[in-house]
Amino acid sequence: MTVPLPTATTRWRCTLCGNLTRFDVTRSSKVVEYVHLDLAGEPSVEERKVVDETIESVRCRWCNAVDQVELVDRPGADS
Repeated sequence: MTVPLPTATTRWRCTLCGNLTRFDVTRSSKVVEYVHLDLAGEPSVEERKVVDETIESVRCRWCNAVDQVELVDRPGADS
């Protein structure tokens, strides 16, 4: 089950326990990174562009429910 990302007007909520704040998210990403190596050979990522990203699962940290997350309106968000 694919879970949509929260937006400026929505947020995640666990349908089993009501958790709104703590989730473990498993995602697959395809990225292009500009990596700079210093003279000692230590890498650092200076630019990162996400080409594609998919959320595979969301687990509630409170009750351990997997993929029981829904999108709900944020308080005060104009719908």
